[in-house]
Amino acid sequence: MEGKNHYTLDDLRRWEDIAPTLSPRARVAVIGDPIAHSRSPQMHNPALTARGIEAQYIRVQVPPGNVEEALGLFSKHGFVGVNCTIPHKFEALEAMHEVSSLARQLGAVNTVHIEDSKFTGYNTDGPGFLRSVAEAFGREVRDLRVLIIGAGGGAGRAVAVQSALEKCPSLLLVNRTVEKLQPLIEECTAISPATTIEAVKWDDASLADALARTDLIVNATPRGMKPGDEPLFDTSLIRPSHLVYDMVYRANGTTPLIEAARNAGAKTCDGLVLLLHQGAISFGHWFGEPVPLEEMRRGLTGA
Repeated sequence: MEGKNHYTLDDLRRWEDIAPTLSPRARVAVIGDPIAHSRSPQMHNPALTARGIEAQYIRVQVPPGNVEEALGLFSKHGFVGVNCTIPHKFEALEAMHEVSSLARQLGAVNTVHIEDSKFTGYNTDGPGFLRSVAEAFGREVRDLRVLIIGAGGGAGRAVAVQSALEKCPSLLLVNRTVEKLQPLIEECTAISPATTIEAVKWDDASLADALARTDLIVNATPRGMKPGDEPLFDTSLIRPSHLVYDMVYRANGTTPLIEAARNAGAKTCDGLVLLLHQGAISFGHWFGEPVPLEEMRRGLTGA
């Protein structure tokens, strides 16, 4: 179905030559840098087939600083939707003609609907996070004390704001540069004054104290995506009572955080479950209901 593992911005610039080689034609895509690891096509293409939509979903590697050009090219070539992953979610927000109220509040766009040369931006990180926590752990975020590592990034900010919107009991935000968290703390406090919200230094002593007051640990950084990435923290601090949620996933195998959590007896959820629910919400924005969730799940898991 797919012509090759992924395409590039240069390919998009000469898409008139490439498009005829694809059957069915590409009408939806994911952009990122890197992008070759993305499993989104395995999820979306079965959904398109299930719905009888003559289209396919492809990966396109786009360097930072080129999102607006890439979206313009997608529009020119008849694409109807684009997912934006690391590091493009902030840049995508700036390129939109319209932005959903939730995406504006979350401060990032990861789903773009293209219609009549107009870009409408959505964020499925927050809603996808809620759905995947409920599926993986049988718990609701509103009932959990949440700790987010990498809260200063696009995904971390989305999870923090969404958790505040759910009025979770406490929200502990971890970032290398603690000062960067102050605007986010103020925003989340305004959303949910009853939630205890604080910044946590990214060191083992501070994390040991914070993890003792945490139910749900969220990794919102890219760390763990590549072999050789240094550990997020001293994983001996993970307890069996913790729920460990890694927004990262690997094309083959589990991330070090998930492996350490399982060894500690903790329940886990990786980025594939998030990807499934994000993808289902994105699909709905592009093509409406019904969204073939189980076909998407089988495509992701190979089951």
